[in-house]
Amino acid sequence: MLKLNNGIKYTLLTGAVLALTACANTNKTAIEKTPDPVVVPDQDTNPVETGVVDELPIADYAMGSQEHLDDIANASLVYFGYDRYDLTENARSSLQLQAKFLNEYSNVNFVIEGHCDERGTREYNLALGERRANAARNYLVALGVDSSRLSVVSYGKERPLSMSNHDQNRRGYSRVK
Repeated sequence: MLKLNNGIKYTLLTGAVLALTACANTNKTAIEKTPDPVVVPDQDTNPVETGVVDELPIADYAMGSQEHLDDIANASLVYFGYDRYDLTENARSSLQLQAKFLNEYSNVNFVIEGHCDERGTREYNLALGERRANAARNYLVALGVDSSRLSVVSYGKERPLSMSNHDQNRRGYSRVK
């Protein structure tokens, strides 16, 4: 083996350090993430405050279509508690938007779907899904929607949105017929 003197070892070590330093990224500017802007709704357009929406939003789709309904604050969905079919405050707010939509577009009919999570038997969940759909239907009728424009269907646990989140599957969904 060759024995190198300390001067050569020092020179080789210094050269290696310089080579590695030259390859390193010297431009270490931090990437600054700008926060998302905070949007504060006008006090006059808050649908929860009055319980009734004065105007529905206008966008790039056919008025009275499913896309129009879905754009109204995701108003076509209402959620239920475990083994429940009573309407929460959020569900009532969503159904108030749906009633406003139906009253503004009198040619539109709804199918209200009742869904459940996968717990329980098929028969039990079909019955619970129907009770959920009927709860939404009855509330819409109470808000002045003609009952002949509303039909219900229960899918029970057959059409889950999520395989891991039971809360998303316990829902009522209104779709334009």
